[in-house]
Amino acid sequence: MTDSDPRVLLTGFPGFLGSALLGRLLARGDEPVACLVQPQYRPLAERRAAELIEAVDGIDASSEPIRLYEGDITEPELGLDTGAFDALESVRECYHLAAVYDLGIQQDLAEAVNVRGTEHVLDAAETLDVDRFQYVSTCYVSGRYDGVFTEAHLEEGQSFNNHYEETKYRAEVLVQERMAEGLPATVYRPSIVVGDSETGETGKYDGPYYLLRLLAAQPAACSVGLSLPASSRTELNVVPRDFVVNAIAHLSAHDDAVGEVYQLCDPTPLTVPPFVDALADAMDHRVVSPLVPKSIARRVLAGIESMGLPAEPATIDYFDHPTSYACPNTRRALAGTELECPPFGSYVERLVEFALEHPEIGDEAMV
Repeated sequence: MTDSDPRVLLTGFPGFLGSALLGRLLARGDEPVACLVQPQYRPLAERRAAELIEAVDGIDASSEPIRLYEGDITEPELGLDTGAFDALESVRECYHLAAVYDLGIQQDLAEAVNVRGTEHVLDAAETLDVDRFQYVSTCYVSGRYDGVFTEAHLEEGQSFNNHYEETKYRAEVLVQERMAEGLPATVYRPSIVVGDSETGETGKYDGPYYLLRLLAAQPAACSVGLSLPASSRTELNVVPRDFVVNAIAHLSAHDDAVGEVYQLCDPTPLTVPPFVDALADAMDHRVVSPLVPKSIARRVLAGIESMGLPAEPATIDYFDHPTSYACPNTRRALAGTELECPPFGSYVERLVEFALEHPEIGDEAMV
């Protein structure tokens, strides 16, 4: 292996998290990085790669610090031809972020990307005999676990809100099985990822953004939200993108993270009513959220969606989600650093400002 051969393989570029994490990897000198990119996203990947290279001091663009490989994780050997796969034999570390992040995703697509795709990436990592496998899961592998879910939990007999949660759970089970067999892996479980805490920037308006945009579409003097009977004791655990990628960049650089699971969540999240209040205050809206049965709330959101307004009926399941998340392993690992999840109230205004200034961004998943 020479210095010009790729040392890192990244899936999930040019996605929202993958793009930010790639910038951190370049900044710490991990180039060249091989990025697996679906052909339809090649133009976007080229633009983002150029922007990242320009933004990092000391990077020589002529050395091709970012190498784009057209492929597909839903296919064996990542959809690469033999020559392209062989070109990755120098890779020593793999970051697997590619997944379908969509609450309303159909089962067959979620299965193909999140489960079989992860299995194919694991197979590729073992064929390449990597020294480290970094896997981005989600706190919501918990499904509707009733209680406090920590890094020590996974297979708890839980039910799931949707195919996204269930397939991400099954994917992490695959990763942990390989870990038990000796794969030097680390698992990161973000909770609900929102925009950057400093700039508000995001790449997709999903999750809490449906609520934000629904309120923004109504009069400031009186906007109507929704609340379920259990909402007052239901936590909405959100984390900003910069905390997630900074934590992954930090933890992935430490050998003692091998074999560990880290939940990247807010240790003191808001419950639904104060979360809605924080959004309303940042928007200078007066919001009324009547209590309604869940079945009616779901029909209301479906009706709003059919009118072309921002809504996703699947989000209502998170207004009575029975799970709380704790991150003792993460807090121990980050103790003594400056890395900690900021409280939602400290950056909500920036999220709102960005969303209002960028109405052109949609809610489409990158698949």
